[in-house]
Amino acid sequence: MKIHIVNAFTTHPFGGNPAGVVPLDGPSYPEQSWLQQVAAQVNLSETAFALPLPDSDEADWALRWLTPAAEVNMCGHATLATAHVLHSAGIATGTVRFATRSGVLTTEASDDGSIRMDFPTAPLTAVPAPEGLAAALGTEPISTYETGPQVGDLLVEVADERTVRELSPDLAALVRCSDRGVIATARADHPNGDYDFVTRCFFPGVGIDEDPVTGSAHTALAPFWSARLGRDELTGLQGSARTGLVRTALRGDRTLLTGNAVTVIEGELTETTRPGR
Repeated sequence: MKIHIVNAFTTHPFGGNPAGVVPLDGPSYPEQSWLQQVAAQVNLSETAFALPLPDSDEADWALRWLTPAAEVNMCGHATLATAHVLHSAGIATGTVRFATRSGVLTTEASDDGSIRMDFPTAPLTAVPAPEGLAAALGTEPISTYETGPQVGDLLVEVADERTVRELSPDLAALVRCSDRGVIATARADHPNGDYDFVTRCFFPGVGIDEDPVTGSAHTALAPFWSARLGRDELTGLQGSARTGLVRTALRGDRTLLTGNAVTVIEGELTETTRPGR
């Protein structure tokens, strides 16, 4: 059974967000406990498990995403990584449909190596800043929004790009401010530069102190910044230590996310680690 480590939302082997990808043979998923043990062993923000669906008219593969501690409803970078693996291995071409907890998600590979993903747009609901948020983040929020059940994070607008880049939050305190995590964002300092807004994402509630590049967050960031900047197509920079670029295109209730990916490790799960052993 093959396992791949792929860096998503980057063209560089040591940038972007690394994800584990495990294509399964089927006909069904192994037990949840086994999936969780593999995700914990890989110990990246998410590991994706893809299962072929040869008899389905709606989707080509089933796809599930697990952090080292829990299964999640949506993950952009591990979806991009999975599509990259399937295309690189010659298993898939063109459009691939994934059946997920968030419905059917479609990916499309381009000749330039980028992959475009079609995700549901996250609904934004303005809410008061939770008690203790400013102290936990280390800065006063300008505005705060809930992002709906599929994303499940608190989107927090802060003063400027420098503030985002210099955040050093109290992660233990941040857990009490959101069920899953916090998306901190600000407009780019240079509006005519390579990106339009900058973001960092902290998910201590699911065992991830800081996620390097978060695709799912951009389904909320796209409508947030498109409304403010007056453009439906934008580029976001996630300002983690690894950094990564996510191109967004708002299409009403759908958001298109585009990025590149690089495979950095390929291997096999040994016989003793396979399901049922």
